[in-house]
Amino acid sequence: MKNIIFISPNFPTNYWRFCRELKNNGLNVLGIGDQPYDELTWEQQDSLTEYYKVETLEDYDEVYRAAAFFTFKYGRIDFVESNNEYWLENDARLRTDFNINTGFKLEDIPNIRYKSKMKEYYIRAGVPVARFHLVDDMKGCEKFIKEVGYPVFAKPDNGVGASHTFKIKDKNDLVRFFEDKWPQTEYIMEEFINAEINSYDAIIDSQGNPIFEAGNVTPMSIADIVNNADNSLFYIVKDLAPDTKKYGRAMVKEYGVKSRFVHFEFFRLLSDHPSIGKAGTLMALEVNMRPSGGLTPDMLNYARSTDVYKIWADMIAFDRTELTAGEHYFCGFAGLRYSKNYKNSVTVINKKYADNIKLYDVVDSALAPAMGDYVYLAAFKTKKQLEKFYSDVTREV
Repeated sequence: MKNIIFISPNFPTNYWRFCRELKNNGLNVLGIGDQPYDELTWEQQDSLTEYYKVETLEDYDEVYRAAAFFTFKYGRIDFVESNNEYWLENDARLRTDFNINTGFKLEDIPNIRYKSKMKEYYIRAGVPVARFHLVDDMKGCEKFIKEVGYPVFAKPDNGVGASHTFKIKDKNDLVRFFEDKWPQTEYIMEEFINAEINSYDAIIDSQGNPIFEAGNVTPMSIADIVNNADNSLFYIVKDLAPDTKKYGRAMVKEYGVKSRFVHFEFFRLLSDHPSIGKAGTLMALEVNMRPSGGLTPDMLNYARSTDVYKIWADMIAFDRTELTAGEHYFCGFAGLRYSKNYKNSVTVINKKYADNIKLYDVVDSALAPAMGDYVYLAAFKTKKQLEKFYSDVTREV
């Protein structure tokens, strides 16, 4: 029987479904988390073979001892996964320390976490990249800006999401950036790109072959959503664009990805760019060696009439799946704000779109800055129907 350690099976709150499908496939699912067992939902408890509570997942020594206990009790560990960006480095450290060869090791982490290193892989895969500069001092940044022009975008080279990002429009913004940036953090500065985000989301088997593929489109940057407390809107495409599939598969090959759920992000130009190409050109953004976060796995299910939790668990257990995708839809995410005065009430929206809405829920406070305070997931056969839904839910008084 295979043994898998799953880190933080209780958060995000939908991730117990990965564990349930693993257990259904006959694996020992060994959870490590910092929430008391009695506070786990019954679904979370039932999806695990055993659970080990630590005081904090931030304390690697505690997590190491938990993994050692499971190794002693159940034998060799075959997989360590969290499917969570925040714990990728600790996952890799456990694989290194326990000689688990079914995922990235600690030595691989810089290449999958540092945005500047990701560019090297995009270039080798034939994907256009934005010009960039690793922030050093004011003089160095001014020299880079003289080359590419304002605005520029600065963010931590090793960062998650939109945390501490800066859109720099002029010299005053540049001065404020140097005043406000984290002093011990390395930043990357890039030329600003007028684009929307297109993603390649896939489950990859042990031979590097995709057994599930989809993708999403995010019209607005996460940084703008967070910084402006705006609505969070994105959608799973009905069918993956050929260039997204081509570049996504090229990146899988370049990184040597095996036995993983991946979320690779690209920019699609909304206007011509002198150093990249014409509007519509696909170019690099960043790689994520885990599923797209939050409720995206559920959205993939609604968009493909399938179950990606099971497909991923089948890949782990059997290195294949017999579960296929069904009818395709656009599945939209609409994250809304309590601070906004919307014209259409929740009651009105729920009644009008009763046949389309798959989920209406409050967002966990930890995810709310990027996702909104409450959320709708809704599926539609056409993009025009999706756009009408977005218009109705976001229209303000």
